[in-house]
Amino acid sequence: MSAPAEPLRIDRWLFFCRFFKSRSRATAAVVAGHVRINGERAAPGSRVKCGDHVDLVRERFRFSFEVIAIPARRGPAAEAQHCFEEDVSVVREREARVLALRQDRLLMPTTEGRPDKHTRRKLIARRRD
Repeated sequence: MSAPAEPLRIDRWLFFCRFFKSRSRATAAVVAGHVRINGERAAPGSRVKCGDHVDLVRERFRFSFEVIAIPARRGPAAEAQHCFEEDVSVVREREARVLALRQDRLLMPTTEGRPDKHTRRKLIARRRD
């Protein structure tokens, strides 16, 4: 991977490293305040360089990683994974949350086809808890 020596815009870096499917989604996340670089809120034009610490919230899941390389393009996922090193404790926290969400879905009442009146009420009550 030939990495440019100069820093890259954070929205492009997130897109190149495959955190978002499009650059416009990456820009929207940065504008919404879901991205922090070295603890400070980032703007779409903020530059990221090797050694920076990036915190990201995507779909209510937290990501925390250190920038290792600046990619030259949006390449394969295997290539993108070499550009950052993720914090192990955040990975464990995210996996535990995914497991809890799956477990919660297994406990939800189910019916064949559309839920009836009583099942709908149970679903609504579960969402409020």
